[in-house]
Amino acid sequence: MKGQRVAAIVIRDQDNVGTATRDIKAREKIEVKVGGEVKAIVAKEDIGFLHKFALTDIARGERVFKYGATIGEAMKPISKGEHVHVHNLRSLWGRGSTTKCR
Repeated sequence: MKGQRVAAIVIRDQDNVGTATRDIKAREKIEVKVGGEVKAIVAKEDIGFLHKFALTDIARGERVFKYGATIGEAMKPISKGEHVHVHNLRSLWGRGSTTKCR
């Protein structure tokens, strides 16, 4: 990470996605600090500024954590380094009740 512009941030140890702090190119190797550990990630595709990418493999149905909060669940398996967005993430915000309003 020394001498390189920081590519992403991770706020909490339990986060399984990072947020890009600059555009990241496909096949670019970046290092992300998670807690006291530095993880090496190779971007599977282009990741735009402020978009999310997987820090680990995420199974279908698994909760996705960003900034220490659940932001949704994976609609299909997501590989480490893959872009995480509406094509593979289902938001859980506003879905607290399954009962219909009258």
